[in-house]
Amino acid sequence: MGWETRRNLSIDRVRRAPPAWAALTLMLLSLAPMAGSAQQQAAAKRAAMDSVDDKVLRVCADPDNLPSSNKTGDGFDNKIAALLAKELGDSLAYVWWPQRRGFIRNTLRARECDVVFGLPVGYDPVLSTKPYYRSTYYLVYPESRKLGLTSIDDSVLKRLRIGVNLIGDDYAHTPPVHALLARGISANVTGFSTFYGEEHHPGEIITALERGDIDVAIAWGPVAGYFAKRAKNPLTLVPLPDDKASGLPFVFDIGIGVRRSDRELKAKLDETVDRLRPGIARILEEYNVPTVSWPTTTGTGSEKR
Repeated sequence: MGWETRRNLSIDRVRRAPPAWAALTLMLLSLAPMAGSAQQQAAAKRAAMDSVDDKVLRVCADPDNLPSSNKTGDGFDNKIAALLAKELGDSLAYVWWPQRRGFIRNTLRARECDVVFGLPVGYDPVLSTKPYYRSTYYLVYPESRKLGLTSIDDSVLKRLRIGVNLIGDDYAHTPPVHALLARGISANVTGFSTFYGEEHHPGEIITALERGDIDVAIAWGPVAGYFAKRAKNPLTLVPLPDDKASGLPFVFDIGIGVRRSDRELKAKLDETVDRLRPGIARILEEYNVPTVSWPTTTGTGSEKR
């Protein structure tokens, strides 16, 4: 599918699709289980894993999803997983599975692994650890344009070409899409795939910005920061707070998901994450992942970039 075809399709679906019912349209959460059952497979895998040495941190991750993870271990979640495994005295093993529909069902629930990194805290299908970072969506535009954008309510956005990430094959809405629709902004919106594939990858929204195909991008923090750092020309990043107009959060605490029955593992990971916060912060900084402060009452830290 060529660029123009994809662009027109994305705009059409942004304008026609009904609003989502909850904030779990976040790009990191296209992991809803598909219909169907894998109970027999899960039972077999459970029996097999029970006989395996438990001094292994088994991680399920996307094999091609930078900046988070890839099969050669170049993502920031790969580095953080290695840091935690070393602290726990465990070896590290991966099961690679693309983060699409059915991901949790086919990985964590099927006992292919024990942990999944990069899930919003409170995501119901899993039991989440304490967050290891907190980020938001960002307005991204070329520094040379001097647009002076400060929020999604800036009236100039109605006249600019806006790029947003969409989720999956059905182009589901992320929170920024709902926020734009709540303000009557759709005709000037272009959708970009969140996932890596034969034709697409998350960073293409920043590539389109550099080419001048769009004037401003609205991207999830890790994607915005990582690809902006690699851009040829300086880009301005403006953090967006939770959106009152659409009623959806933009800011998310990100933790590690385990099976809901694995409370002992969760507690162990919570303690380890707390001990390793300085090291985790250094990894996030290396990947230019922009973070926002946690509320002081959470006791999870106050890293901010």
